[in-house]
Amino acid sequence: MAISMIPPDTAAAFLQSVGWGGAEIVPLAGDASFRRYFRVVVGLDEAVLMDAPPPHEDPRPFLKIARYLTENGLAAPAILGQDLDHGLVLLEDFGDARVRDWLDEHPADEEAIYARAVALLADLHKLPPADAPPYDRAAYNREVDLLTEWYCPAMGLDVDLPGYRAAWDAVLPLVEQDDAPRVTVLRDYHAENIMLIEGRPQSHNLGLLDFQDALIGHPAYDLVSLLQDARRDVAPALEAKMLDHYKALAKPGAGFDAAYAVLGAQRNAKIIGIFTRLWKRDGKPRYLGFLPRMWGLLERDLAHPALAPVAEWFAANIPAEVRAGSPEKQVPKEQTRA
Repeated sequence: MAISMIPPDTAAAFLQSVGWGGAEIVPLAGDASFRRYFRVVVGLDEAVLMDAPPPHEDPRPFLKIARYLTENGLAAPAILGQDLDHGLVLLEDFGDARVRDWLDEHPADEEAIYARAVALLADLHKLPPADAPPYDRAAYNREVDLLTEWYCPAMGLDVDLPGYRAAWDAVLPLVEQDDAPRVTVLRDYHAENIMLIEGRPQSHNLGLLDFQDALIGHPAYDLVSLLQDARRDVAPALEAKMLDHYKALAKPGAGFDAAYAVLGAQRNAKIIGIFTRLWKRDGKPRYLGFLPRMWGLLERDLAHPALAPVAEWFAANIPAEVRAGSPEKQVPKEQTRA
């Protein structure tokens, strides 16, 4: 079932309580979670209403990371009001210029904008980490297991589950034991969650969104999120150039390329599972359309020598001809309707 974009019943009273009474409330966006966003308009003033309904969502982590980012000079939305009991937060409106949309219309700006986005990460990674949980082995395993929990059953595959875990156990130490610093990982840092904010100099006009799930982990993760984007093609040549740009700025140390490949495979396996779950459990079949890109990205990561154990598992359990198919074709049509 498609997400409803009717404002919550509590919205009008909340807006009245924070000085935005009588505002027009316009649907803005839903996402892959239960969160929804609305633009609120009073005269010439605009803000964004986040609806993060409990018990499914909790806006407190978002508020904490937003404060951390703004206190350190990065552009997170200012918090204009909050009602935590009802999961409502009024945010600064960064406008409509998402990097994804801007680059669709201005492709010549791609390299310059990606270079600024990479430089922002290098700056973030020089800061003391935020107060957030660790991105530890348990978290990595929970995430990669989403592929075997959702994608494999949807494709009718009977796979070697102990072998899958053993393969990841063989490669994840490359991420955990290298000499890169532990940093704040935003976890969804990509072209649809970065805004170009009008009226600010280019060096400070990248606005950050969707960082409520931040953890403390390896600096390569957000680079993977940006450069192996689930929703937008990034050419391998640009990816390589931006990796070199990051390494020149941050000097992350030996083993970074291997860690980048491992986290690329880890993230892309996770997203294949999540997108399958969004179709199967949440009735959002449009996410199946991203799977060919995700498999292409995962296969590029698996080609790195550091991923040999994981690559061997995939070759034995999910052959290329299966990866090219869609889970939607494995079940009766009535189960795939949105």
